[in-house]
Amino acid sequence: MSEQEDVLRGIEPQRYDFKDPEKYVFKSRKGLDAEVVGQISAHKEEPQWMRENRLKALQQFNAMPMPSWGVDLQGLDLDDLYYYVKPTDEIQNDWDEIPEAIKNTFNRLGIPEAEQKFLAGVGAQYESEMVYHNIQKQLENQGVIFLSIEEGLRQHPDLFKQYFGTVVPFTDNKFAALNTAVWSGGSFVYIPPFVKVELPLQAYFRLNTASIGQFERSIIIADEGSQVHYVEGCTAPQYSKNSFHSGVIEIIVKKGARVRYTTIQNWSTNVYNLVTQRAMVHEEGTMEWVDSNLGSKATMKYPACYLVGPHAHGEMLSMAFAGRGQDQDTGGKMLHLAEDTTSKITSKSISKDGGRSSFRGLVYVDKKAESAKAKVVCDALILDGKSRSDTYPHIENRAENVSIGHEASVSKVGEEQLFYLTSRGLSEEEATTMVISGFIEPLVKELPMEYAVEMNRLIQLQMEGAVG
Repeated sequence: MSEQEDVLRGIEPQRYDFKDPEKYVFKSRKGLDAEVVGQISAHKEEPQWMRENRLKALQQFNAMPMPSWGVDLQGLDLDDLYYYVKPTDEIQNDWDEIPEAIKNTFNRLGIPEAEQKFLAGVGAQYESEMVYHNIQKQLENQGVIFLSIEEGLRQHPDLFKQYFGTVVPFTDNKFAALNTAVWSGGSFVYIPPFVKVELPLQAYFRLNTASIGQFERSIIIADEGSQVHYVEGCTAPQYSKNSFHSGVIEIIVKKGARVRYTTIQNWSTNVYNLVTQRAMVHEEGTMEWVDSNLGSKATMKYPACYLVGPHAHGEMLSMAFAGRGQDQDTGGKMLHLAEDTTSKITSKSISKDGGRSSFRGLVYVDKKAESAKAKVVCDALILDGKSRSDTYPHIENRAENVSIGHEASVSKVGEEQLFYLTSRGLSEEEATTMVISGFIEPLVKELPMEYAVEMNRLIQLQMEGAVG
């Protein structure tokens, strides 16, 4: 059996939808106020400036209304959530030292094997805290920093304070304010000048407790001429009550640096997923978002590039799969704020069993961004008459010498395609799945092999029972 077949064999439906008995060091009461924020800050033994920052963000959160656009948030009861669940006393860099129940969870998800075979470093978050973080020794010797966000604050306070909240300030939107008030877990990454990290760094986020909010905060700083690929994976078991995931990702791409951020999300269908992801891209830097959204009850996610330096480049390649009872509201934002900047947004969405997928794309070209080039391609595939796909493009140009293109298409799986494939011995379900695999191939080919295999298998799981 080939390595690819072996990886495929290990990806079963129950791999993600399992629950562990609750066991934790601390669990806040439900609901959010200044006391809960203070408890989070105290457990983390934070400096006074961070505690004050959290409390200001809480005030901002309380003052801002819920979004009136995008997905339906009426089922999200923010008072019925636990905002902080601490599963263990301290983070480990030795897998054997992790509590057995948590270790078994990540063993079932394949994290240790992935670290050994494919990764330069790995972080594993369980509930509100990172429980494991490790990086290859030679990268550490080169000055690469890959820590939990809490350890980043403790070990590198000046570097942390220099960048925290500079790309996504807490005044940006209601959920950025919420994250700033209660953030816990996530990664702190710094790549020194001209260091190229060849293998991906991965963080894996797991929700186990029902009615929990998870609010990871990650900061990635790629210094001049450096390169890094960061992969994020997310899962949660199915509960009768809703859970909430609201992360904030801040990325700084300095002169000539290159960052790729890949998300493979497979939340259970009772998770609200509302995320702010943004990169500040300086002169000749390149930022690439590769974003795959499966699962969740409702998702709002629009990775953004602020192209602030000449010749900066941004790319966003996304795929959203909306099944029964799911609302995937995804897209991307490209802001051209300097001359000779370039960007491309490519979006693929699939809707079935009454699911809804929406694309929101923003391209803004400032008057200073002469000779900017931007392209948006949005393709939607609808598998039945109950499903829906919407497109909300927004293009604003204030410069004169620019090139902007927008393409959009909506299609169904063609009868001729199905006839040809079924005449070759495939069932209608297998044939439909094959067509979908071809549809999302531009995204899958950008993933490392082991993640591409997992993505194809997740699509197969989503399609089981879709025909007939």
